[in-house]
Amino acid sequence: MNATVRDVMTRRVVSVREDASFKEMADMLRRTRISAFPVIDKSNRVIGVVSEADLLVKEAVQATGTSIVAALRHIREEDKAQGVTAGDLMTRPAITISPDAPVPEAARIMYDRRVKRLPVVNAAGHLLGIVSRADVLAVFNRPDEEIRDEILHRVLPAAAVSKPAEFEVTVRDGIVTISGPAQSEQTARNLLDAARHVQGVVAVRDRFS
Repeated sequence: MNATVRDVMTRRVVSVREDASFKEMADMLRRTRISAFPVIDKSNRVIGVVSEADLLVKEAVQATGTSIVAALRHIREEDKAQGVTAGDLMTRPAITISPDAPVPEAARIMYDRRVKRLPVVNAAGHLLGIVSRADVLAVFNRPDEEIRDEILHRVLPAAAVSKPAEFEVTVRDGIVTISGPAQSEQTARNLLDAARHVQGVVAVRDRFS
């Protein structure tokens, strides 16, 4: 069974209220060694995210000798540079994810949106935890024997394979190799697609005869 965000997320989250001061946030970033944290309102709902980059705006816009690109960015961020609280400086809306979302969905969002972590929220937007890139990659720590066992006892029967015993499955470092008779093109396609979606699988190689 594929892991969900709930399975891998961190439940103890460093967050700040929207009225947190610049100095308070800078100190928190230094002490916790994290690069961003969610901003929550009085009802514990996530309303934004403050990162090191957001705080650095205040220093960066004061620099001289900037390029044209930096100057244009300066214009866009000048208002933010005047901010003194989390509510002023945060990036909104926050990119969040449900605890029931599949881990691959979290990976896709992080990749597409170029973020390192996602606040995990319930249907009401309340903060439940946070999932990071490291948490997402943790699913690949699954032992090879567990992966092989799932493919043999769950994937093969579910893929309409009439004689599962005729197939050989090996797994090494998360790479699955399946060999055996190709009973039909559709059956082979179903089997390979199902194997790719098994938690911990890095790649699938077919050696059908």
